[in-house]
Formats: sequence, structure tokens, C-alpha cells
Amino acid sequence: MRTYDALLIFLTSIKEDSMEKNLERIKGEITKLGGTVQNVRPMGLRSFARRLKKKEAGLYVNIRFDMDETNANTLRTRLKLNEDIFRIQIVRSEMTVVEPRQKAAEAVAAR
Repeated sequence: MRTYDALLIFLTSIKEDSMEKNLERIKGEITKLGGTVQNVRPMGLRSFARRLKKKEAGLYVNIRFDMDETNANTLRTRLKLNEDIFRIQIVRSEMTVVEPRQKAAEAVAAR
């Protein structure tokens, strides 16, 4: 099992209740493929650097999960079928993610 980070960009036209249903469906797909979800972190509305397919912004969500590497491509293929998802990026996580607040606290403690 490897740890992966998935960055999903949803269309801005999606409603909040529909977003929750989509996230539950995605978590279900991960568990169906033998993975376990570590955390789901909504990152909110963010603007794109340039217009993409006539869109200027998207709702970002970061999902960290463990999964066998043979099933990661299958998950990507299944997520592409969801019409509410604008972009998908799944990368293997090599290091632990340190939150910015934690970095600042460590820097202050080091002084």
C-alpha cells in the first residue's frame, strides 16, 4: 500500500449538498478498490492562473488515502467519469505534509 494525495477541482456551479454526495461517492470508490481514506480537506474556491475551458475558478478538495498502486489508475479512470469534477491530479505522497501553523510554531520554538 502506498499513500496518495488527490487534488480534485470541482466546478463552481456545484451546490454544497451535491458536493457532500460527491465526496462520499469518492470515498466509497476508494474503499471499494481496497484503499483507506486518511483525510479529506476542502480548500475552498480558488481562481485559476488563466482561464481553462471558459472557467475562471474552481472548488478545490485534497484527499489523502492509502491504496495499492495497481488500483490508483483505476480510481483516476473512475473519477474522470464524474461530470462535476473539472480536473483530477493524483500523486504518490513521499513525505508527510506539515501544516503552515505547525511550521510557524516549530520556527518560533527553534529561536
